[in-house]
Amino acid sequence: MRYEAIVIGAGMVGTSTAWHLQKNNSKVLLLDRKLPGLETSYGNAGLIQREAIHTHPFPRQLTELVRVMPNRGTDIRYRIPAILRYHQALLQYWKYSTPASVKKIEAEWQTLIAHCTSEHQTMITASNADELIRRDGWLQLHRSEETLKTAAAAAISDREQGVEHKVLTIAELKVIEPNANFDGFVGAIHWLNSWQVSNPSALVKAYAKSFQEMGGEIKESNVKAITPDGDGWKVITDSDTYYSDDLVIAAGPWSNELIKPLGYDLPLFPMRGYHQHFKITGKNTINHSMFDMDKGFVMGPMQQGIRITTGAEMTTMDAPKNFGQLKTVLKLAKKILPLEEAVESEAWAGSRPCMPDMKPVIGPAGKHDKLWFAFGHSHQGFTLGPITGRLVEELIHNKPSTVDVAPFNAQRFSK
Repeated sequence: MRYEAIVIGAGMVGTSTAWHLQKNNSKVLLLDRKLPGLETSYGNAGLIQREAIHTHPFPRQLTELVRVMPNRGTDIRYRIPAILRYHQALLQYWKYSTPASVKKIEAEWQTLIAHCTSEHQTMITASNADELIRRDGWLQLHRSEETLKTAAAAAISDREQGVEHKVLTIAELKVIEPNANFDGFVGAIHWLNSWQVSNPSALVKAYAKSFQEMGGEIKESNVKAITPDGDGWKVITDSDTYYSDDLVIAAGPWSNELIKPLGYDLPLFPMRGYHQHFKITGKNTINHSMFDMDKGFVMGPMQQGIRITTGAEMTTMDAPKNFGQLKTVLKLAKKILPLEEAVESEAWAGSRPCMPDMKPVIGPAGKHDKLWFAFGHSHQGFTLGPITGRLVEELIHNKPSTVDVAPFNAQRFSK
C-alpha cells in the first residue's frame, strides 16, 4: 500500500507529526517498533514546560567540572564507554557552550518554546484529553539562598519571553503542599504558565487515537531498511513493505541508525533517565510537580503514583540499567515525602536524543528529496512535539512556516 507520508517514530514528536499531516488531508502511516506512548514519552516528568526558554550548556567552569568528576551526583552521571563512543559529539557540545553561542542558540530555541502550550492545546482539544492536564504550574525548589536569588532574577527577565512566575517562601510552600517536608530548602520558584500532565503516556495515546479517528493508520513493526523508490520511499519492516511519497524520521535516539545507511551521520547522543512510582496515600499527596534544583530530580503526582524522575545519565543505548543514581535520589526524595511502597518491582529507564548545539533537527534531510527529520529535542520532546509536528507539516505542504526552521536544519553540522 502507498501512503502520502510515513512517519517513523511513535513518541510525542512522531505522533504529533503524523497527527498534523493527517489533519491536513494526507493518508499517513505512523510506524514504530512499539505503539504510541510506550517508549521515551512514557517516562518523562510529565511537564509541558513553557518556562524552558534556557538550554543546558556543557559545564565550562572549573568548579562545576570538579563537582561532576566524582560521578556520584544526582543530577548527572556518566559511564566511560559512552564518553569514548560519543567523544566527538561531546567535544562539539563543549564548543557550542560558550556564552556567545548559548545566547544565540537560546534565541532560536525560544521560538519553539513560545508555541508549546498553544500547540498542545490544539491537540488536547481535538483529542478530548483535557482531564490529563493541570494548568497550575510546577515548583522549582532551592536549597541555597544564592541559587534562589539567581533564579528569581533570571525569572524576572524571562517575563519578556512570556514566562510567568512567583517566588515562594517556605511558609507559602507549606500552604500549597502541606504534606511535604521542606527542611533544608530556602524557597521556590512557582512557574505559573507551565502545565502538568498526570499521565504522559496516556496523552500520547490520546493524540494517537485522534490521529486514527481522522483516518491515520498505526503499525507496530521493526524497520529493517529505508530506500528511495522512484519519487518516493520504500520502508521494509520485519512483517511488511510500505511505500510513501514523503518519509519523516522522528525516532528519537534511534533516528541515527535509521538514516546512516542513507549517508547521514549526525552527532546525536543519548542521555538516559530513570523513574519509579510510589503509591499515593493521604500522607504523601502533592498538588504540584516539584523539582529539587540543587539535586536535579523531580517528584510528580501521576495517575500511576508519585513519580520520582532522575536527572541524566550519559550512557550507551544498550548499556544495562544502573540504579545507583536513582537509589541516591530516592534517599533524598523520602526526606521530602513519605514514599513507602513502590508500584513497580523495577524502575523504568529510557533514553532521550540530544544534539551538541542543544537544538533539535527539524526540516529536510538535505541529500534526498521528500525525506524529513524531526528528532534531537533532548529532554523537551514531550514539550515540543506538537509545534515540531506542525512545522514538518508546513514544510511538506510548502506552507508559510509558523517558526523559522533554518536554525534547526540538518546541514548545520556539515558546514
